[in-house]
Amino acid sequence: MTQTATLPGQRDVRLDFFRGLAMFIIFIAHMPGNSWFLFIPARFGFSSAGELFVFCSGLASAYAFGRVFERKGALAGLQRVAFRIWQVYWAHIGLALVMITLSLAAARLTGIDYARQLGLDWFLAQPADGLLNLVALGFTPAFLDILPMYLVLLAMLPAMALLGRLSPWLPLGLMASLWLMVQVTGFNLPGGQSPGMVWFFNPFAWQAVFFTGFAFGMGWLRAPALERGWLFRLCLAFLIVSVPMNFWAFTENVTLLGAIHGALVPPDGKTNLVLPLYLHFLASAYVALVLVEPYRDRLHRAAPIVLVGQQALATFMAGIVLAWLGGMVLDMTGRGVLPTALVNLGGFAGLILVAALARRYKGGAEGAKTRRAAAVTSAPVAAVYPHPAE
Repeated sequence: MTQTATLPGQRDVRLDFFRGLAMFIIFIAHMPGNSWFLFIPARFGFSSAGELFVFCSGLASAYAFGRVFERKGALAGLQRVAFRIWQVYWAHIGLALVMITLSLAAARLTGIDYARQLGLDWFLAQPADGLLNLVALGFTPAFLDILPMYLVLLAMLPAMALLGRLSPWLPLGLMASLWLMVQVTGFNLPGGQSPGMVWFFNPFAWQAVFFTGFAFGMGWLRAPALERGWLFRLCLAFLIVSVPMNFWAFTENVTLLGAIHGALVPPDGKTNLVLPLYLHFLASAYVALVLVEPYRDRLHRAAPIVLVGQQALATFMAGIVLAWLGGMVLDMTGRGVLPTALVNLGGFAGLILVAALARRYKGGAEGAKTRRAAAVTSAPVAAVYPHPAE
């Protein structure tokens, strides 16, 4: 099959397209009592939009940070990663405070205990310890598990990038070793909604998905040919077999499928990214890319989805808040077909609006930066370095 190559420096629209899809799916999945959840991909297989989001983040990080280590050196790469960690950390803290405030305010207005639904019982009972643990990432309200994991993955990125300069096998070996360690020991970080819990997304397991995307972006791994050959048929067969295990496994009359599903994906399987989840995601990604390849040059026509994918951090945060608010609205209106559709579509519109605002803000900031640089370059020396008396 003839493939359309992406020129160096050119943004791959597939990354933004699939990351945008992940944002819409994450919004649906995080809305409490949302009947549209029954139709998202996670209902039909082991993996979910979480794996897609983390993989795309790793791939994007290769372009945004990994190449900096190669072209500008370790110091420039460390500075770029450190700044991103700073941004994401305060984004997480701000998002947590917004969700806590919304929950407490809505509980006052409606009488519904949204604080309990968000997992705030221990936090409110021990506010001093709760606040300290929130800042230290030892306390994470419900639905806010991904960004702390992303922070750990970003902190690991410089070591992976520097090891990759010696040999691609070194970061790949470390990636596999960390994942295997989790599977054998169950090692995780303390966190969650109360003492004694651990992080829902174990970063030492989920780094396998992130750095798989990173490895493809850095060229450490070579992507297979996107064609409908034996690999495509094998992946498709795996996806088809996983449907009954995941979709009907927990019905009362299908105990055998439930037993098989429980053996493949135990209760902590999502947390520790067990092998079936990882393989299911890789198979899903390959099948999706093969199916999309003939239409690759037309993906930009899905402009709203691409736009949302381009502003992933802003739209992820907005999606969590909008999903929480959407659940509150449905609590008041009821979860009929029409209210549910209106709330979901309204959330989609909200994501697109936030993405447009974020792009406009970034565009304005970049434009101002460019104009300042041009002014400094073209200005007389006396204007750039004013007289000491001024």
